[in-house]
This record gives sequence, C-alpha cells and structure tokens, in this order.
Amino acid sequence: MDYPTTLLDCTLRDGGYYNDWDFSKDLINNYLRAMQGAGVDVVELGLRSLKNEGFKGACAYTTDSFIRTLEIPLGLSVGVMINAAELLTGDMSLESILEQLLPETTSSSPVSVVRVACHVHEFGNALPASNWLKERGFTVGFNLMQVADRSQQEIEALASQASNYPLDVLYFADSMGSMTPEQTGQIIGWLRKYWKGPLGIHTHDNMGMALQNTLRALDEGAFWLDATVTGMGRGPGNAKTEYLAVELAQRRGSTCNIVPLMELIQQVLLPMQHRYGWGTNTYYYLAGKYGIHPTYIQEMLGNSRYSAEDILAVIDYLRIVGGKKFSLHTLDAARHFYQGPPRGTWQPASLLKDREVLLLGTGPGVATHREALETYIKKAKPFVLALNTQSKIATELIDARVACHPIRLLADCEAHASLPQPLITPVSMLPSNVLQALQGKQLLDFGLEVQTDTFSFHTNYAVLPTSLVIAYALAVATSGQAKQIRLAGFDGYGAGDPRNPEMNKLLKLYLESQNAEKITAITPTSYDIPTKSVYGVIEV
Repeated sequence: MDYPTTLLDCTLRDGGYYNDWDFSKDLINNYLRAMQGAGVDVVELGLRSLKNEGFKGACAYTTDSFIRTLEIPLGLSVGVMINAAELLTGDMSLESILEQLLPETTSSSPVSVVRVACHVHEFGNALPASNWLKERGFTVGFNLMQVADRSQQEIEALASQASNYPLDVLYFADSMGSMTPEQTGQIIGWLRKYWKGPLGIHTHDNMGMALQNTLRALDEGAFWLDATVTGMGRGPGNAKTEYLAVELAQRRGSTCNIVPLMELIQQVLLPMQHRYGWGTNTYYYLAGKYGIHPTYIQEMLGNSRYSAEDILAVIDYLRIVGGKKFSLHTLDAARHFYQGPPRGTWQPASLLKDREVLLLGTGPGVATHREALETYIKKAKPFVLALNTQSKIATELIDARVACHPIRLLADCEAHASLPQPLITPVSMLPSNVLQALQGKQLLDFGLEVQTDTFSFHTNYAVLPTSLVIAYALAVATSGQAKQIRLAGFDGYGAGDPRNPEMNKLLKLYLESQNAEKITAITPTSYDIPTKSVYGVIEV
C-alpha cells in the first residue's frame, strides 16, 4: 500500500547536541519559514524531557508554552522526540511519566507528532506508550536505533512486536552510518514481513551514503524521511534537507522555494558548522565501515591530545574489539595501545651510559639551526636520538631513531626501511602487522607500559604516563643512564593551543620523577624547561 511521502526535518533536535538546544527565537522562526518554503511536512523542534541537569535551551524540553511563542506557518506540523530510556526508569509508571511529558492532548497542544527513540532492548517495553499517545490524538512514531547489524530473525521479530500496537510509522535508524542502499532495501524487506503500516528512515552520513540510502528507502516503500539542514547532527550528520527537498519536489511534480532555506544556511548554519564541525570525513567513513559509534570520532576530534595516528589507532582497536556502544572507558583503553606487562630485551645502557644524549624533535627549530646543530654534534659527539623519521640533520650524524606509536610506525615503515640507523621500539609488544611491515629493519627492543601520571625507569623497559614518542625517548635516555639530555626541535605550539600545557605537564612530571636526568633545550622552545643556545654550547 502506498502512503503519502512525509519529509520530517529534525535539525533543531539533532543539532541541539552541539549547542545544548539553545537556539534563539529569531533563528527558529526563520527556520520555520524556510521549512514551509522547502516543502517540509513535519518539523521536530526538539526533545521532550524531564531531565534537568546542567543548562539546556528551550528545544531540550520543547514545551507547549514555548512552542506557542513561535510563529508556526500554516500547514507545518510540529513534532517532538522522547527517549525511551526516560519512559523506562522504573521510578514511575510509564503512564505517569507520559502525563508529565505531554500534559495536553492534541485538542489544545501545538504538538501533533510524537516519536519515541528506542534501542532494540528497550523496544518491547516502550511500545505500550503508543496506546497512551494515540488515545490523546498524537501521530505516533517509534524509531529503532542501531538495527544495521541485526539479523533477519531479530528484525522480523521487532516488526512483529510493532504490529501489535497502534503506531502511525515505524522508523529504523542507520545509527552507525554503515548501511549501503542494498542493506537499506534488505532491512525494509525484513520489516515488511510483519509490519504493514508506514515505514520511515533516519540516515547518518558517515560513508557519504545518507541521501542515497534515504532515496533507496523511498523507492522501497518507506515514506517518512528524516533530514536536517546542512546535515546538522552529531558527528557525521544526516541526510541534508536542502538536497532531499529538491529530490522530493521533483518526484511529487511540485515546486519548492528553497531561497529562505539557502539564506538560513549561508547566514546561520554554515558559520555554526565551521564552529562545531559536523559533517563526514575519513574518520567517520572508517567508523561507518566498521560499525563504530560515531561519538568516538566526535570525542577524539574535539580533543587536541588525539593526533591523526591516535584516531586511526583507536579505530583499528575498536574494529577488533567492537565499538557499537560508546563508552569513555573504552575510548581511554583504546588509546593505550600497549596492554599487559612491559616486555623488552634491549638495555639502553649498553649504548648510552654516561653519555650526553641529544633528542631531535620534528619542530622547525632543527631546520632553522641545522648548521649550528651539526657543528655541535661533530664537536661534542652526543648520542643523537631522532624521533620518528626526523631527517633535517645529516643522516650520518644520527645514531639511532626512536618510535613507539603503532600507527605512526605503519605509516613510516617505508621511510624506516630506507634509513640506516637502528630503530628503538617496543618490539616484543608491537602488533603483528607492524612487525611485518618492519621486517628486515634492525630493531632494539625497549618495552613500555602506560600508567597514568607515572614515570618509572628500568633496564629494559619503562612505565610512562603516555605512549607519546617524547615520553618514550626520555625513558630510553634515562633507563640508559645518560649523563644529560639536550633537546632540539621541540618548538612548542601557538599561543592558546592546549597541547602546550599538556606537554608542560608531561615534562614537569618527568623532571619530578625518581632518577630523571637534567634536560635542556638548545633551540627555541615555548615549553617550561631550561634553555640554552646551541650557538653557545658549540664551544663548550
């Protein structure tokens, strides 16, 4: 049976995760006019919630009294979303919670559409809410989240459950952004075995497939379609309203006026997107491909401590152990790539004992002061330890290289293979794919363990607060009983960059640890460490 196509825009609800649902009334009214012009049928203005922890704006609650202050255009229906978790707290009956969330029936409320977002394990217990909602006149939708990886049997069972309740539309969400159009069609076929009513879809754009999946769903008979302006939503975002509105107008044989919408995008939404950074990228693509919750990517992109190598390493870790459910604990564990007791077979003291060690970083100070550094190395003859593939100094002046990040090692394996120096790395603890990539390279095996706020130095391994290569290099020199440590190419970052205080904290922790060696920077640095000039130490 064919049903009328319904375009539902949920920009303010989904986008509210970026600004705590704190949208100005002027913005909302301009948005509502743009939605009417674009041919949108329903606007989901926000959430209905009883939670009140920390400040959130009006669209986190979307009360009837608030909606009445807005300029709702004729013909535009208003919806809200409830999270099933709030209905199933156990503190009150489901009916009592619903009465607090929706005190008015549709005879007086400006809300006509209520959707309930459910994880699979919540679905059966939340479905009775549909009876209560229908009795009060609401159009009722239930949104099934994270169904892309469910089996045919599971999805058919969910559809069978839904068929026993008076839902107006059964939605499924591509929560991980991992679906293809073929999978979209397949899931609709499975749902259709028992669910004969209207179907809806909510897509995420991790793999750039949100619009294609939505249109495939429409072709397969899913007539409720979600979208957001510019795709605004957590992480990679959603199908874009501006695209879907044009596609639907063509299919409907109608026209849509997207001028107000494009003005809203240009004047308001694009600046917000530049500020908050939603939209897909390679990291979200990989997360979608491996079924990893996009919040992992969003958290890492919002934290400057995660380098590109860190993010890729975490994705690789979650691909193996599973990352469908977001957990800060799992994210923290994923960042600590070395698990179990530290293992190593090489003793740095065999090369470094009582020697001055020069650590070569990757900052521009090395290239800027190259001649002076090379003169100093030739005269003072320190043991020169280059971080990763630093190559601004003449290669014959570098004694060894140090690297410990698995993803960085993989990325640099070809460069390491062509460099003549031995590589100090935790050989016994590296993943097999990294070892294979470094096959044939002379490797010196110094183990490491990561423990928060800890520096501890041993003959063939160290315990470090982080797997950053600078911490590992300092540990190699310290376990090697070096006479002193000098740094070049540790310039630091620009003013206000949070990586500066992070590095200062790390260096301070090192200097306060037992057996720490004296460290001195001999090229410019913004870090809080003693500094001398390479031009002055040349003659010393």
